[in-house]
Amino acid sequence: MEFDARAAKLLQPGEHMIIDGRPGLRLVATTTRRTWVYRYKSPLDDRMRQIALGHWPGMRLDDADAAWRAARDQRDAGMDPAREKRAGRQAQKVVAAARQESRYTVRRLCDDYLAGHVDQRRAEKGRKEVRRQFETMLGPVANVPAESLSRRQAFDLLESYADRPVVAGQLRQELGAAWEYALDAGRLPEETPNWWRQIMRGRLKSRGKKIAGEPVGTDKRVLSEQEVADLIRWLPNFSLLVRDGLTLYLWTGMRGGEIVGIHAGEISEESDGLWLTVPKRRTKNARIVLATDLRVPLVGRAREVVERRLQETPRGYLFPSTGKGKKHIEQKTVGQAVHYHMPYSNTRPEVERPRLTVTHWAAHDLRRTVRTLLASLGCPAEVAEAILGHIQPGVQGIYNRHTYDKERREWLTRLSQKLEELAG
Repeated sequence: MEFDARAAKLLQPGEHMIIDGRPGLRLVATTTRRTWVYRYKSPLDDRMRQIALGHWPGMRLDDADAAWRAARDQRDAGMDPAREKRAGRQAQKVVAAARQESRYTVRRLCDDYLAGHVDQRRAEKGRKEVRRQFETMLGPVANVPAESLSRRQAFDLLESYADRPVVAGQLRQELGAAWEYALDAGRLPEETPNWWRQIMRGRLKSRGKKIAGEPVGTDKRVLSEQEVADLIRWLPNFSLLVRDGLTLYLWTGMRGGEIVGIHAGEISEESDGLWLTVPKRRTKNARIVLATDLRVPLVGRAREVVERRLQETPRGYLFPSTGKGKKHIEQKTVGQAVHYHMPYSNTRPEVERPRLTVTHWAAHDLRRTVRTLLASLGCPAEVAEAILGHIQPGVQGIYNRHTYDKERREWLTRLSQKLEELAG
């Protein structure tokens, strides 16, 4: 039959219209559209095939006729039009994939930064955190060509995390460093702007943490002498593992990671007493050229803790882990235990346990408390900073290479005496 537009509109789903003078060309109706279809016997295997040519009324009869003639010519030439169409689509996918692969996207830039910089210079914990940020937070910019990333796109990404300013600030910092790495490596044109260094400067500030749903601000917590006294008396309520860790915080001022990673091989009895020498690679200053191993004299309860633990693990880690594949406990183990005993902790509320009388503090606050106590005792600033493992700033840090071993022992001994006075 000749093509009738009115009849085409009245076709019911599953019905079709055959067009006179054009063998195999038909208009097929479904519930949503009318499609021009060419049905034919394949010259390759004599099986019936069909190929969609386009949709009516977008494709008029004249256009459908031209497409039908082209497909018929392919069949007459010994080719299968449907197979040729599939091959063409596959070729287009291959070309698109190749183009995508050749584009230097934000994700590829970040992967290069991880492999070439982060994996080479960060500790395992830091490597995992940056990798997690890039895997979960790049969002809509991940597949954008890095060279053409706009200021607006960079802004929108950080703005999407504005309710978590610290997280957004960390992402901004790492992406800025990744951009610089790519520019230095010549993987981006020199004129490519590093938007991450320019946008939202000074706007991503912490609002402070919340405890039990209440904001506590950004002030750094320092325990008063009375709170220190109460806490020392309360320590026996913790497990021995946590009690020992907190004791070392108070009696040495060390960082949590340095404490939980203590190995028997780092302990030595010297002429003036017992010493812990934390290798530079285990300290926060591992990447600072002028940094050295951290020397910690073990005085008072710190010595008692270490000697007792050495008897249990004379050749291994003093805070061994029972977890699979882990050599020692994680720093967060101590922090979680502290929170677990806070009066406002809802962790496992069904379990009865003693609740801390000194509240709203974390294990790291004890380090700040030690520094404050040393200052109150009259400890010189450079000695106190050496005890905490801080690098002296500026020219002083470059030229003053004194180890302060004698001064460390003197002032940690005085600190131990002060803590015992408070506890007594």
